[in-house]
Amino acid sequence: MEFETVILGAGAAGLMCAAHAGPNVLLVDHARAPGEKIRISGGGRCNFTNLHAGPENFLSDNPHFAKSALARYTQWDFLDLVQRHDIAWHEKTLGQLFCDGSARQIIAMLLAEIERSGATLWLQTTLRQLRKTETGFAMSLDREGIRHDIRCRTIVLATGGRSIPKMGATGLAYDIAAQFDLPVTATRPALVPLTFPDGRFADLSGVSLPARLSNHRTSFDEALLFTHRGLSGPAILQLSSYWREGEDIIVNLVPDLPLLDILRRQRQTEGRRQLGTELSRHIPARLVQHLSSRLNLSERLADQSDKALETLVAALAGWRLTPAGSEGYRTAEVTLGGIDTAALSSKTLQARTVPGLYAIGEAVDVTGWLGGYNFQWAWSSGHAAGTAIAASR
Repeated sequence: MEFETVILGAGAAGLMCAAHAGPNVLLVDHARAPGEKIRISGGGRCNFTNLHAGPENFLSDNPHFAKSALARYTQWDFLDLVQRHDIAWHEKTLGQLFCDGSARQIIAMLLAEIERSGATLWLQTTLRQLRKTETGFAMSLDREGIRHDIRCRTIVLATGGRSIPKMGATGLAYDIAAQFDLPVTATRPALVPLTFPDGRFADLSGVSLPARLSNHRTSFDEALLFTHRGLSGPAILQLSSYWREGEDIIVNLVPDLPLLDILRRQRQTEGRRQLGTELSRHIPARLVQHLSSRLNLSERLADQSDKALETLVAALAGWRLTPAGSEGYRTAEVTLGGIDTAALSSKTLQARTVPGLYAIGEAVDVTGWLGGYNFQWAWSSGHAAGTAIAASR
């Protein structure tokens, strides 16, 4: 069987690419259904993009690489597609856009687009062999136990990274890159909870509050969640992409709160109150109790000097912790690192040394922040490769 293009991976990037790559395209995935990460994202409502998406929201060894694709297919372009398919949506915090209904609407929209383009979708299909030919590529696919020998002019790696292996994630894209001598940067779990195996936060499991999480690289102001295993919540997930083993993180439990001035005023009017009682008005009581022995929060406000109050506030704003590790690919939302961007064209996502081979989405060393950014990279990179393939016919 012959196709113009074979796209490996029917996730967000692969679906978008198939919608733009022109006719005679075969889209392949080993899963039972397409777009499984789309389906589970955003609590089932899909945080499909972010109003503020730009190159500064992505990590890569080459921070300039994503600029071209993101500029040529923006969040506004994808939002226009969503609206043309009459999908109701809403904005949450920090520019995050979600479906009013179900994430399945985004999948249905993309399937309608690839049907319009004439692409063929094969599910429950596994790649067995792949090799380069004089005119393109030859491969062997196993579809529900039946072998199919396929030839094509172009092939697109859209199989994602290693995150969430229970959904079928593998390192296939990296294996194929290695086969064709394309470099792959070091990969690691990203957007992932951080762990403390001593169980120090077990008594705080479920406690959440706004916080500022930082290290020597960056900081994020979002919600922090304590768990039996350690720390989670949007602030931690964001910082995890910038954290490395052995490094400290700094937790500010009172960002943007003039706590020192508040405590000084309360010392004058409510001096008989305990420090812990006053702090419980501003941060969760269970957290105050957890901190009480270390910070002597059972003492009275009236007994605190200005210096003592300054020290207390500094401790709450600069709680230094050293995570032991992360929960790994099991719960990581994305994979940091991937196929080295130096090996790819930033305009087309085609490999510089292997004509006809493209890599898009999470398979590439471009990783977005939490909040719809990784989906936008999938749409932008899929569109860039798809339109380049269509134009090259």
